Amino acid sequence: MIRLYILLGGNLGDKQKVFSEAIALLNKQVGKITAYSAIYETEPWGFESVDYFWNQALEISTVLSPEEVLLQTQQIELHLGRTRKAAQYDSRIIDIDILFYGDQVISLDNLIVPHPRIQERKFVLVPLSEIASELMHPVFHKNIRQLLEECPDSLKVERVTDIPA
Repeated sequence: MIRLYILLGGNLGDKQKVFSEAIALLNKQVGKITAYSAIYETEPWGFESVDYFWNQALEISTVLSPEEVLLQTQQIELHLGRTRKAAQYDSRIIDIDILFYGDQVISLDNLIVPHPRIQERKFVLVPLSEIASELMHPVFHKNIRQLLEECPDSLKVERVTDIPA
């Protein structure tokens, strides 16, 4: 079993319903969810929007390969109504990012793990530190708590609820 860390994000539609469905599908198709962060409301990163995001970190125990995880998460995004646009940063109903896959460093055309911008984003580090503050980043050799302390991001990250979606 591999310990997988995923971030859910979205700023369109019924976020409560979408996150709940995403969690159910991840639990069914990817692996057993073993930890949930609270849900956080966050300012858009990299673009302007009046619609704030919800973000939530999940720890999942999986037997799937990284490529299988990517395929499953993309299928879940499509099932929930995600449409990919030309712009990298845009409003979306759901985004499921693979943050860590065990302690592996993966560099493929369609998948880079650890996620390449974790250290720049409070909306990732705050929920992730809630469930895995001592997790070591295999490239930077710092734990999540240290990366959060050093993060230059000043955008709003505010707890919405303690209850998993």
